Parts: sequence; C-alpha cells; structure tokens
Amino acid sequence: MNLKEDLKLPVFRQIGNVADEMGREVYVVGGYVRDIFLNRPSSDIDFVTVGSGVELAEKVADALHRRKALTVYATYGTAQVKSGDLELEFVGARRESYHRESRNPIVEDGTLDDDQKRRDFTINAMAICLNKDRFGELVDPFNGIVDLHNRIIRTPLDPDITFSDDPLRMMRAIRFASQLDFTILPETFEAIRRNRERISIITKERINEELSKIMRSPRPSIGFKLLDEAGLLELIFPYLPDLKGVETKEGRGHKDNFLHTLQVVDNVAARSENEWLRWAALLHDIGKPVTKKYDPHIGWTFHNHNFIGEKMIPRLFKAMKLPLNEKMKYVAKLVGLHMRPQSVGEEGVSDSGVRRLMSDAGNDLEDLMILAEADITSKNPAKVRRQLEGFAALRERMTQIKDADYLRNWKSPVDGYELMDYFEIPPSSVLKELKDAVKEATLEGEIPYDHQEAWKYIIKIAPDHGLTVPDKPIPSPPPVSEEEDEEDKNQESIKK
Repeated sequence: MNLKEDLKLPVFRQIGNVADEMGREVYVVGGYVRDIFLNRPSSDIDFVTVGSGVELAEKVADALHRRKALTVYATYGTAQVKSGDLELEFVGARRESYHRESRNPIVEDGTLDDDQKRRDFTINAMAICLNKDRFGELVDPFNGIVDLHNRIIRTPLDPDITFSDDPLRMMRAIRFASQLDFTILPETFEAIRRNRERISIITKERINEELSKIMRSPRPSIGFKLLDEAGLLELIFPYLPDLKGVETKEGRGHKDNFLHTLQVVDNVAARSENEWLRWAALLHDIGKPVTKKYDPHIGWTFHNHNFIGEKMIPRLFKAMKLPLNEKMKYVAKLVGLHMRPQSVGEEGVSDSGVRRLMSDAGNDLEDLMILAEADITSKNPAKVRRQLEGFAALRERMTQIKDADYLRNWKSPVDGYELMDYFEIPPSSVLKELKDAVKEATLEGEIPYDHQEAWKYIIKIAPDHGLTVPDKPIPSPPPVSEEEDEEDKNQESIKK
C-alpha cells in the first residue's frame, strides 16, 4: 500500500531527503500512521531511523533552520524538533528487554523489525517509509491495518510478555478502547486480567495520565467498565468498586450506584469537555457506601452523602496523587452541591433558595446545573419529566433574579474596615457576624444588594451584637473605579 497522498506536509519529503543524504532509512511510525487511517488530526509525529535518532534530528533541525527548536534527551537517545504547530520526535530503531521489577527497558540498537515488535499494539506498529525510492510505502508486519478495519486492539507478540514487561500497556489498551470505541481481542483482554497485579510497579502519576485520557474520551464509561472487568479498577482506584452492587431488604433494593455513576459521567461528557467536571461526576456519589442505611419505613437512604463525599475528596486526591489545587477544590465543591439544584426545585423554586444556590455555586453555577441534570438516570419517564421540568423552572428563575451577577461573585457590600472605623472597634468575630447577617438578609430578599441598604440593616441589628450605634452618619458608598464602572456598564448593556 502506498500512502503518498497522505503525506502532503513538506516536512515528510524534507526529512526523507536528509535521511537519504545520510544513507539512512527513516519511517513515520506509531499514532500518526494509525490516525491517517482513522481520519484523526495529529500534530505529534514520531520518526524511527535505523541508526542514531539524535543525529538525524540534528540534521533535520539544520535543514529546517530550526536548530534553536531542537531538544535532545540524551538519556533516552531521543530528540524533538518543533516546527510551527508540529512536534517531530526522533528515535533510533531499537530492541528492548526488561527486568521484572521495572518497566524501564534495557535498550539496544536494532532494525525496523525489532522496533515494530516492541510496539504495544498492532494498530501502533505500522510504519511508512520516507526515503525517496520507497516514499509512502506502508510496512505492516502484524496486519495493523486489518485490526483498524475490524476495530480490534491486540498486541504484536505474546500479550503476557507485552503486559508483564510494561504493565502500563494494560491501561493503554483500555484507554484506546475507550477513546476509539474499539474492542480488545478476548485473548488480549484475558492477558490483562492475568497480569493485572503487575500494575503495582507503575507510578500513580503515570496511571493518572491514562485515567485522564479515559476521562476525556467521548464515553468514559467504556474505559471504567473495562478497568473493572479486568480487575484493575480495584487496584488503581479502590474507592469506585465500593459503589458496585444492589442490596435488597424486605423486597426493597437500591440502584447500582457504580453503573449509575458511569451513566452520569457519560451524560456530562455529552455536554461538556471539562475534564474536571467529569471527575466531579465520577465522584459525586463517592460518599454513598459509608452513608447507606436501611429504614423499614422509607427504604434505603444515603443521607448527607454529598457532604460526606465533599469531605472525602481531599483525602482521595492525596492518596491518588491527583492535583491538590483549585481543581481539587472545584471537584469537592460540586460534589458537595450536586443535590442542591434538585432540592431547590422541589421546594418550588423560592427566591431565597435560588439566591443561596447562586451565591454558593458562584461562577461554577452552570457546571453544577449540568452535573445535576446529568444525575437524572431514572428509567421512570414520568419522574424524569418531572425533574427536568423542575430544573427548567429553576433555570428560568435564575435569569429573573435581580443582582444575579453579584450573587454569583459574592462580595459583601460592607467593608470590614468601614465597620471597625464606624463602631470604633478592633478586628473581632463580630465583624464576620455582621457581614454574614447582611449576606443572609440579602439572600432572603429582606434587603437589596446595596451599600446604603446594607448599612441601614447593620444599624438596626448592631445592638443585638453588643454594639452601640454612634451618633454619626453612616459611611458613604466607596468610589467606583473606572474598571468597575466600565464592567457595570457592560452588564447593563448585556441585560438590555
């Protein structure tokens, strides 16, 4: 098979010419070749040469006038050249052998055949020659093109050796199945099951990279179900299998929260590419196993599972070596709030409930609504319709609430320094009490979001907090900066 028409980028001819001048074979390999047949765009291109990959990269960098864009990884015998939007990776053909205790191979120079044999899957073991006399020629010793056509994932050689040598390939197989909606060959999948314990030599960071790619798949549930069926999930993410199963008492059962969770993740994935919103969906019911109880009068309950789940997130992220930053806080926040839109809707969409929801969710309000709506997985059409109508009413009311922008980005209309100066008091807990009272009154609709109205309210409640109201006028509103004034004008324009 000749693929000249698929190698239209000038860089392919340029690299082929450089290799010819050096008397070297050079091939495009791996994911770029696979993605040609899948019609998937790719800007990362891997090249294999029989000889030193670094030497070829240096010559290519000179030919492309990109010497400053050359990075050499001497330890690994690889090099990268950046050219525009392209990242060109060069490596010499090699053969590999492994110690059982490590996935880091012993590397020796090899032929193209050796290099293709060491590849993880047949669909990634294809190569296209770039030398002038064979330009565009496909080298496919393991029938990867057939496996692509049949949407199958299998290893070039004995899968037990492939997965034992580098256990991360087990997760890569599942990740590709999830990303591409391919089927793992039964013999290959059984080898994953047999070698699952080998995953223990892989760092959590590398595991998380694969989990992250599964999470960004069109249907992440495919990957998580395969991880579970392979016996890997309980080893790499022991919190999730606890959600599995249905328990029945007195003829009453609850839904399988694991399958429900995966459906919620897919529902979110259908509406948002936000990876961390998908993580929130995966973990939204993580508190259910520890809160599950049976009440003879009402059946199975999971009271406060959202709050318990929120508190579990930091510990879970730390154990999993997931990022302990704003992403963790975002996930924890959504897990804690995921029941709120439904409860506000069930209360009849009261203004105070809507205000509180908007204030607590802040700028993550839309993500919270997506999560809450994705959480509807009932098989009862009437129940689904009722819940969707409730969410529609809630969304409508949120657009009508006055001062919605202030609620989403809550900042007290009263400054703490103003309070200290006016009442002539030092920093103390009473300042927080007064500001909390103003927020409560605003959310309840007792007062509008306004500096002067907030001060009138403070004067009214100050004696209840042990303060004496001085005989002087309340502070004037602080001056509005040009930036804030421009922002207010923009908001008014949007509203109009």
